[in-house]
Amino acid sequence: MNLVTGGTGLVGCHILIDLLNQNQQVRALKRENSNLEMVNAVFKHYGLADYFSKIEWVEGDVLDIPSLESAIKGINKVYHSAAIVSFNKKHFKKMYEVNVNGTANMVNVCLENNIEKIGHISSIAAIGRSKTNQYNEQNKWKNDKKNSYYAITKYGAEREIWRGEQEGLSSVVVNPGIIIGPSSWHRSSTTLFKQVSKGLPRYTPGINGFVDVRDVSKAIIQLMDSSISAERFILVGENLNYKEVFEKIAHALNKPAPTKKATKWMMQIAWRLEKINAFIKGKSPSITKETALTACEKYFYDSSKIKQMIAYEFIAIDKAISNTAKFL
Repeated sequence: MNLVTGGTGLVGCHILIDLLNQNQQVRALKRENSNLEMVNAVFKHYGLADYFSKIEWVEGDVLDIPSLESAIKGINKVYHSAAIVSFNKKHFKKMYEVNVNGTANMVNVCLENNIEKIGHISSIAAIGRSKTNQYNEQNKWKNDKKNSYYAITKYGAEREIWRGEQEGLSSVVVNPGIIIGPSSWHRSSTTLFKQVSKGLPRYTPGINGFVDVRDVSKAIIQLMDSSISAERFILVGENLNYKEVFEKIAHALNKPAPTKKATKWMMQIAWRLEKINAFIKGKSPSITKETALTACEKYFYDSSKIKQMIAYEFIAIDKAISNTAKFL
């Protein structure tokens, strides 16, 4: 029996789909009053509406230890994808509680119940800094003012997983790039599709790593089913510049692609203006200092480790974008 945390999220939902496709039993943790409509819609998107009823949903929270103890009864493996994603400083405290303390709680409950293995969905944000902009699993974390609040919490979460490993809990960690996959307009990387759909006039000069959500799900399941333990794996299908990505999204949505380049100084002005605008309107800013910086930097991620260790082949980002556009 498998327990999936964050089952209503982009990655967790696809893990549920792939486990059910393998005729495995699944239990999914959800918060009280969670909306399951998006999960159901994604199942229907893949023609698997009948599978939705096979999920055993249990109410709980990674910050509520008794609910975790109840949810983990009869479980062999745990897929931990529950997390908050935000680059807003105002959300740091809550994000730290859920991403770091929540992972610590999950690890402790796994240890107490002799769970066979835990698979943790981390992020390329938790990979250490590189002077050459070339990144692999060996990069060491360094405290740096350029580290986003989100990155700090994801690295902290990984430390809890490694602590669990030292205490006897078998584990694997995956570090996906920007994940492309079917979800709500307002969640995850699908916001990129929303921006292009509304008419995005400019593209940023940065380069980043992208991955299909189906790769994240399939890779973590293969790693969980293997004898591999105490390892982390970067999951990046392609390193692409944002101009290419926006052009591909625009083509898939039949919308015009951005043609003008947004320079670094433009982005520096943009995040400051957005901060003021968000404060006046009492909402979260759509651009922050961290996202403005990232959008202009060039990051190259090496996924050769997982290709070598389990012969994994990634889906082309064109197909990831097409799959997402069809859902929307």
